[in-house]
Amino acid sequence: MSENNSIKQCSAFCLALRFDINELAAVLSESTLIRIIKGALLIEDEDSWSIVFSYGAVVHWNVSTEQQAKLHLLLLDHAENPLAVIEEDSFTFSLNCTSTRIIEDHIEIESSDPILIFALSQGMAQSIKLASFETNAITTINNTSYIPKSLAENGSIKLSRHNIAKIRGQLFLTKSDIILNYDLLDTPEFFWEYPEYESFYNITAKYLEIVPRTQVLSKKLETIHELFEMLADEQKHRHSTILEWIIIWLITFEIGMTIYDKVF
Repeated sequence: MSENNSIKQCSAFCLALRFDINELAAVLSESTLIRIIKGALLIEDEDSWSIVFSYGAVVHWNVSTEQQAKLHLLLLDHAENPLAVIEEDSFTFSLNCTSTRIIEDHIEIESSDPILIFALSQGMAQSIKLASFETNAITTINNTSYIPKSLAENGSIKLSRHNIAKIRGQLFLTKSDIILNYDLLDTPEFFWEYPEYESFYNITAKYLEIVPRTQVLSKKLETIHELFEMLADEQKHRHSTILEWIIIWLITFEIGMTIYDKVF
């Protein structure tokens, strides 16, 4: 097997909510060959590539673990909201194959065209970002799974108004973060200008099941929305109950004062 046909490593990471691509480009351009393509950075070094996407993902092709770690430190220096748990996915790949396809996490690529590599990376980056959304949604749902159970068993949620407000805030942040970035899971705008490369993106998008996973994520968001509505109703109920008791005590006080005036 020739060197170009040898099996190499490919890794995708989601490190943060987003990167400042302009700042990164300014820093990296001083010592590295880079290209800015539709808000992403393509870093080239002979037969290795790293593609950095503004939404916090990076895909490495034939990059050593030492170089990956070095770049990650730089990326995190220019990141917004680094993730507590880093998402990672790994593949192997070979270049100069007869066609481009993915079989059991091994990617066969027909050439070393950097734009072809970039097109494949788009789907891989979306997948790892989607994995971050999935983890966030599942964690939020698991952490609040006691709420429907408590409501079913007791008819109310045994939490203070302050704690209910905090949980509502967390649910809202999770849902809004995903929804605001939901368009990242659509076909990237890059392929409007380079339609001849869209088929390569489709290979990774289909293999990594981005469309069905997005649909499942949508269902999880519905669950988060229902939990949010439950807590909102509980807060409204508590607030109205407090108002009712205040009115009852005011009426009682007024009646008491009237009786006092009549008697004395």
